[in-house]
Amino acid sequence: MNDTAIDYAAVFQELPGMVALLTPELVYADANREFLRVTGRKREQLVGRHLFEVFPDNPNDGAASGMRNLAASLHRVLTTGEREAMALQRYDVESSERPGEWDERYWSPVNAPVHGRDGSVVLLVHRVEEVTELIRARGGRGAAGNGARAGSRGRVLEAELYTRARELQELNERLRLAHAREREVALALQEAMLPAGRQVGHHRAAVRYRPAVGALNVCGDWYDLVDLVGGNRIGVSVGDVVGHGLAAAGVMGQLRSALSATSRVAAGPAEALNVLGRYAHVVDGAESATAVTTFIDFDHRTITYSSAGHPPPVLVHTDGRVEFLDRATDPPLDARPTPVRRPQARTAYESGATLALYTDGLVERRHEDIDTGLARLADSLARHREADPESLADAVLLELLPPGGATDDTALVIVRL
Repeated sequence: MNDTAIDYAAVFQELPGMVALLTPELVYADANREFLRVTGRKREQLVGRHLFEVFPDNPNDGAASGMRNLAASLHRVLTTGEREAMALQRYDVESSERPGEWDERYWSPVNAPVHGRDGSVVLLVHRVEEVTELIRARGGRGAAGNGARAGSRGRVLEAELYTRARELQELNERLRLAHAREREVALALQEAMLPAGRQVGHHRAAVRYRPAVGALNVCGDWYDLVDLVGGNRIGVSVGDVVGHGLAAAGVMGQLRSALSATSRVAAGPAEALNVLGRYAHVVDGAESATAVTTFIDFDHRTITYSSAGHPPPVLVHTDGRVEFLDRATDPPLDARPTPVRRPQARTAYESGATLALYTDGLVERRHEDIDTGLARLADSLARHREADPESLADAVLLELLPPGGATDDTALVIVRL
């Protein structure tokens, strides 16, 4: 069903709670059926009239402050453009049937902005929940003497408890929205810093990045593909930064850029990781980051590789044989106080083989040995090895990632050799 098929005016009228719409001048623009029912007003008594003309403070109560508190909240929403939940309020209402008689009423209000296209607040959503019966039931209404004082104290405590619960609910909602905004920014930052496949020229490669499920789980996974100086060679790398959110994404960008530049001038992958390790030593947040880089020489059909604590790349030969490139594995970046030269290994391949680099989100699962995940990856790559890189990458992600998404980011690079 698309938006044009929904009658939002009808939806507004049938909302289960009390909701009214106010203009920035605090004039009623509309009110739903529940709002009219509970307040005892008709729609024509509200629409087009000022809020406090319809509902003024009780003139018989010199300490009445409901109108002042509500006005202050509404003006804050207009100024900040942010939703606000008010503390529980006593706001007496004049009887519509008996003018001059005022009913003691208690309310829990929430005020929210409706933004126009230019970002300004064009309407205010005023939602209220009446809690009068709750306060009366807990307060022992009608008691006298000490009982009356105890009842009054009970009403105050109940009101405070209810107010704190409402405030906690609103705080949780604001935190959720803030985390969602941070995740959106982190994802945009990651996408902007991750390279496109065109940087490896005519070679066939597919890249995939899948963010973790959940607002708090954006991580620092990255990949890189670069043309190398001298001969028909490319460098392919993946890495993983410990942590979540914008901080991890920022560290990821620094490490990826540094390795990309270093790979173009390094004699081999081990030297590139040596330099990257020294750089990681002065980058806050790079502790325990992992990376693996491979230099592919298409003229000599060799892969030279080195790993800094990262899961091993997978080489799938044309006959279906799977080789894990794990003969040059070292601790993560910045793991040693004094840098030590990293190991490097080389393997040969035949034309038509497939190389896969990935991050641990693809193979690690809670309560499962990582070897199980690696075996699952090897099986998927071998079965789909004849597919083109794009189709192969999609097949691997479909088979290895949980249906609802992984709890860790996943980067995957497939190169047809």
